[in-house]
Amino acid sequence: MQFKHPEVLYALFLLLIPLFIHLFQLRRFQKIDFTNVAFLKKVTVETRRSSQLKKWLTLLLRMLAIACIVMAFAQPFTASEIATSAEKETVLYIDNSFSMQAKGSNGPLLQRALQQLFENSSGETTLSWFTNTETRKDVSIRDFKQEVLSIPYVNEQLGPDEIMLKADQLFSNSHTASKRLLIISDMQLNGDLAEVPEDIMLEVVQPRPVSNTNISLDTVYVASRSTGATKLNVVVSGQGTTPKTVPVSLYNNGTLVAKIAADLGDGGPETISFDIENPEDFKGKIEINDPNLLYDNDLYFSINTPKKIKVLSVNEADSDFLTRLFDQSEFDYKRQEASGLNYNDIPDQHFVILNELKSVPPSLADALTAFQASGGSLLIIPSMEADLSSYNSLLLNMNAGSLDQLVEQEKRISQIIFDHPLFESVFEKQVVNFQYPKVNSFYTMNSNAAAALRFEDSKPFVLQSGTVFIATAPLHTENSNFQSSPLIVPTLYNMAVQSMPLAKLYFENGRQNTFAIPVSLSQDEILKIGDSTTTFIPLQRSKANQVMITTTASPVSSGNYEVFRDDESLEMISYNYDRRESNLQYREPETWEGARYYDTVSAMFDTISEENSIRSFWKWFVIFAVVFLLLELLVLKFFKN
Repeated sequence: MQFKHPEVLYALFLLLIPLFIHLFQLRRFQKIDFTNVAFLKKVTVETRRSSQLKKWLTLLLRMLAIACIVMAFAQPFTASEIATSAEKETVLYIDNSFSMQAKGSNGPLLQRALQQLFENSSGETTLSWFTNTETRKDVSIRDFKQEVLSIPYVNEQLGPDEIMLKADQLFSNSHTASKRLLIISDMQLNGDLAEVPEDIMLEVVQPRPVSNTNISLDTVYVASRSTGATKLNVVVSGQGTTPKTVPVSLYNNGTLVAKIAADLGDGGPETISFDIENPEDFKGKIEINDPNLLYDNDLYFSINTPKKIKVLSVNEADSDFLTRLFDQSEFDYKRQEASGLNYNDIPDQHFVILNELKSVPPSLADALTAFQASGGSLLIIPSMEADLSSYNSLLLNMNAGSLDQLVEQEKRISQIIFDHPLFESVFEKQVVNFQYPKVNSFYTMNSNAAAALRFEDSKPFVLQSGTVFIATAPLHTENSNFQSSPLIVPTLYNMAVQSMPLAKLYFENGRQNTFAIPVSLSQDEILKIGDSTTTFIPLQRSKANQVMITTTASPVSSGNYEVFRDDESLEMISYNYDRRESNLQYREPETWEGARYYDTVSAMFDTISEENSIRSFWKWFVIFAVVFLLLELLVLKFFKN
């Protein structure tokens, strides 16, 4: 038992006063002689005994009444160490990720938890709270209740270690404060469990959905392309007890284009295909109907009209093979002789080919270095009579290595690096029975660049260093039959295609995404990204013939967007939420050592309220004091001497 005013207990010494009065009272019985002595002796003995009992009983009741009054003024109580702590700090984490959309017994998990928080929050204290995206420190309960019911769902989700780190930043450095961390989360499997510090009490509310059933659209990708048609593959997955067939709808700018049923009978992911004819400027949306989690029922994507890739070949050798390769609809191809080269054309290109120049003049080297630094791609095919010093000067400026010497020896080009970006999607399987091309002479090279093609002795034939590609042998027909080899098409074609990164079908919200917009801007011009309701300015870097755009936190919502220059729409892009939360797998309760688990917010608050309660007993002592005083009056009035 503890006392609010323990100094009042010194008043218990007052109990000595009635005791001293009783022990040292001066009143004495006087002797009076009577004739009937025997009778009087008997009356005297009985009177003395009765009087002494009454006095002791009165003294006891009086002392008990005084003691109870003193105890009442001292205000005794019982409470835990937490309840009596002068400093209390509370930090609350609310998991507002999309997985909290799942239905519980009383509605969506997050909405029910927020309602209980609103109903159970009271008092004049302050608390700090945070969600997956927002943080509030030392706010009043009133301000907290004004915001708590409007907390939105977000795409991000903090892991247990991130929660502890964030909470530690909100707690003070006090070693005497009572610190309590409240976590409201479905505890979906995400990240590792963190160790709970000894000075923090961890309370975890883990609401559970009534069903772990969910159907989600996982991804969409281009399976194949042909003239005027594109085949899209869509991956649909389900978990729990799902319907055998799920209708999947495809929309273009809000108009229904096709509808296919996905078979989820075996429980595994199902891939369905849509064939789109002439998919230029296709603002796509794929949709399913699933009442469990809503955020993964839509998948947005965009297919833009392909932009022509600008290719320039600078020649001192036959370039007919380049003309045959790049004189296609997807390219804007130019070829010029080195002697009559227009240097002003170089900055506007995406891909430049030096076709067997005998030397690289300093003026051309400077122009190509600036072109490469601004993001352009370059292919260097050396001449049999190459001036190595001029070549190496250019290569060293681009950190691509150096050519050593010409070796006249026949070599087969027999090693294809299938994992190289030039050949990632070219071969269905690694080819072993192939009519490999050959060269009669080649240059040895000192470089750390990655090889895409190698000779039979593993020496490099085609290398890539950033946006610079180098062939170590001349390609004219007298030295090599590479021009007539099937390998030349994917090799040079993909070099040109990679010079202008093509926009993906969609990007993920909340991640760093970088893509190129083929447009040239003036000094004061900027690009914007927006839809019908929102617009923002992304991080962008302007190059000679394209603008590199990087997005991170924006846009917040999934959907179809457009890139604008002023009011001109340049290109469509799409964003989708990360699908990780579609997998409804949760941690088992009590797996976090040092934490106490609850099913509901109300149960947690009931436990905390009981621990923080102070049981006061001063009223009982007042009642006992009154009772003892009444008993004293009754003894004095009705007890016979």
